[in-house]
Amino acid sequence: MNIVLQTPRLQIRPFTRKDTDAIFAIYSDENTNTFLPWFPVRTRTEAERVYEERYAASGKSAGFALAVCIGDRPVGYVHLDGRPPYDLGYALLPGYRGRGLAAEACAALLGHARKEGLLFVTATHDVNNPASGRVMQKLGMKYCYTYEEFWRPKNFPVLFRLYQISFGDVSVWRGYWEGAKRRFVESLP
Repeated sequence: MNIVLQTPRLQIRPFTRKDTDAIFAIYSDENTNTFLPWFPVRTRTEAERVYEERYAASGKSAGFALAVCIGDRPVGYVHLDGRPPYDLGYALLPGYRGRGLAAEACAALLGHARKEGLLFVTATHDVNNPASGRVMQKLGMKYCYTYEEFWRPKNFPVLFRLYQISFGDVSVWRGYWEGAKRRFVESLP
C-alpha cells in the first residue's frame, strides 16, 4: 500500500530503489544501529538487500516500512508491523536526532494506524537507550513491563522496556512477557 504522510516538517513515504544511497547511509551508520538487532551494512549490495527484504514488500499485510524524509531526502525510517504486537520501530541519522522528528514521524504513522482500525500499538527499547523511551512517552505510549531477550545475530541478552498505546478497550499485549524467563515491572519516573 503506497501511503504518503505529511507533517509540518516531514514527508513519510515508501522507500524506492532510488533511495539505496540513503538506505546505505542509515543502515551503515554504527551509531544509528547500536540498539538494533542487526549489524550495520558494509556495502551498497547489502543496502540493496535491505531494500528488497524490508521495503519492497511494504503494505498493510506486512505492515508499514517508510522513509522519514526532509524534503524528499530520507534521513531515517519508521516501521509498524502488520500483525500483533503491531510493533513500532524508528531510527534517524545522528544529525537529525534531538529535534522531535522521530516523535513527529511516529505520531503521523500512529494516526494512520488508528484510521486503519488497529486497536493498539507496542514499541520496545533497550534499557540502555532511554532516549527512545522518551520518544514513546511523547507519543502517549505507556510503560507496561521489562523483559529480557537474547538478540541474534549479535548474540547477547538485552533488557527491553515495552510500551503500548491503545486506541480501544484492549489489555496489555503479554507475548514478550510470557516468552521471557526474566521479566519484571519497573518503577519509572
